[in-house]
Amino acid sequence: MSNNNPSLYPALVLAYMGDAVYEVFTREKLLGEHPDMPAYKLHKLNVHYVRAKAQSSAMAAIEPILTEEELAIYKRGRNAKAGTVPKNADLVDYRRATGFETLVGYLHLKKEFDRLGEIMEIAFQNAEDKNQEE
Repeated sequence: MSNNNPSLYPALVLAYMGDAVYEVFTREKLLGEHPDMPAYKLHKLNVHYVRAKAQSSAMAAIEPILTEEELAIYKRGRNAKAGTVPKNADLVDYRRATGFETLVGYLHLKKEFDRLGEIMEIAFQNAEDKNQEE
């Protein structure tokens, strides 16, 4: 498999990478916004952004702006069969979140950092808005 062609990676491998990329992104955003907050509180706040429900709702905001290629990658991840579903997420949210993570991993490995940043900012803002509603 070639590192310079991420479309050849299995969807769940892209999601594995995307999970890590989005986790670091959200931690950096939260640390920038709350530099004096204790680590355990940062962690609790971060969970609201990276949980399946938040990522799933972020896709509602992101999906209309995706290119055909990005939408295809998202759907590959969403439709991938991941052996289990976490107990704190329903199946629809989990699959949509997996699709989101697949897209993030794909864009990261393609080194499309401007587009990746745009998508992650929308996702973060959407999750932030949802957190304020809860």
